[in-house]
Amino acid sequence: MTIKQIETLKTPKIIQQIESIIKPLEFLERSAKNYGELFFTSFFANLETLVVSHPQDLQELFNPTNKFLDAPGTANEIFKPLLGENSLIVQNGEHHQKLRKLIMPPFHGEQMLNHGQQICDITRQAIRCLKLGETFIARHLSEDITMTVILKVVFGINDGLRFEKLKNLITTWLDLTSSPLHASVLLLPYLQKDLGAWSPWGIFLRLRQQIDEELMAEILERRQQVQPLRFDILSLLIEAEDENGEAMSDVEVRDNLLTLLNAGHETIATAIAWALYWIHQQPEVYEKVLYELQSLNTSDPIKIAQLPYLTAICQETLRIYPVILFTFPRITIRSVNLRGYHVTSGTYVLPCIYLTHRREDLYPQPEKFQPERFINRKYSSYEFWPFGGGSRQCLGQVFALFEMKLILATILLNYQLKLEEKKPVTPARRGFLLAPQGGVKMSLVANTGC
Repeated sequence: MTIKQIETLKTPKIIQQIESIIKPLEFLERSAKNYGELFFTSFFANLETLVVSHPQDLQELFNPTNKFLDAPGTANEIFKPLLGENSLIVQNGEHHQKLRKLIMPPFHGEQMLNHGQQICDITRQAIRCLKLGETFIARHLSEDITMTVILKVVFGINDGLRFEKLKNLITTWLDLTSSPLHASVLLLPYLQKDLGAWSPWGIFLRLRQQIDEELMAEILERRQQVQPLRFDILSLLIEAEDENGEAMSDVEVRDNLLTLLNAGHETIATAIAWALYWIHQQPEVYEKVLYELQSLNTSDPIKIAQLPYLTAICQETLRIYPVILFTFPRITIRSVNLRGYHVTSGTYVLPCIYLTHRREDLYPQPEKFQPERFINRKYSSYEFWPFGGGSRQCLGQVFALFEMKLILATILLNYQLKLEEKKPVTPARRGFLLAPQGGVKMSLVANTGC
């Protein structure tokens, strides 16, 4: 059998890095068009990396019985300044699996369901601040909601001085990398120079330190004042023990709170902003989902989360512009043949969610928002995978979808909004994420539910 050659991008490394930051989708689409479904690039962390997106290749690589891939935390060093040395994301092997087992339970089953009504209440409270007829930015609204969910549901911090201080600190901190230019300080390690309190990286580090101090103080207080029947995720993480009776240290809890913050705040907020855009941009989608919600005739969060068309809207939102373009990088631990292409052991692999989600053979007219795709067909985990795959698949994906559905349902059932965008909204880089440019302008037309 003839071994086919995987091509390498001929563009200089620095140009690849700049293009992937400023125009990531154009960069990916052009690369796939010019070099095929497998290609080597150097835009990620100065490593020559194989970009993979074909479902057959993904299935071969991620098949647990083959064990072609390792998912080393050391490949995620780029996230350390954001998440900390003890984050689940940067851990390796057994320690990564141990932390994952400790963190996962609160995001599944009964523990997760306890938070449903609280999420709906937080959503209503946030929208009460809007004025009838006034234009607002959908992403700002959804960020306010998901930030409050993080602080109250995940951190267990209710209204008060620490709540307000953390909310302001975290919002300011995350806004530092909100534009493609500012995002480069996270994506290009050689720009991470602390040149004083007024330098970009200096400001980032000092804000991070203040957030660390507030979180450590909260963790210390929580350990000293154990309260039974607390269901917030921080309390559950403090109490969690592995099979040997070992719990997480304070710094492990803190760094993984930051991990949950970054994984579950702007990501979900961005997806909600996109969903509100698509729902209101296509009247037939709005009418169909509103009919489904009103026909349910119950406010039970569990029943809402099971609605098929609402679920399909969330899935199509995460398909058309996945919030994260890639999974975490992997490395091959032995050679593998991918549809006639030979990949050697020790190759860094970067699976690309976006390119998979834009395949014509899977999603005809992939640029169109069509929730019915997910009603008419069941996609495999190698064809639709917005939360990644393998041993580093997002452990909060069930909670994320649950939260997204409840926030959208609460808004649609209780408030009539109007899309105020005159032109189609396009995506733009926001830190590590892909967000709607400008955040989606909308207005509140009527309060229909309360």
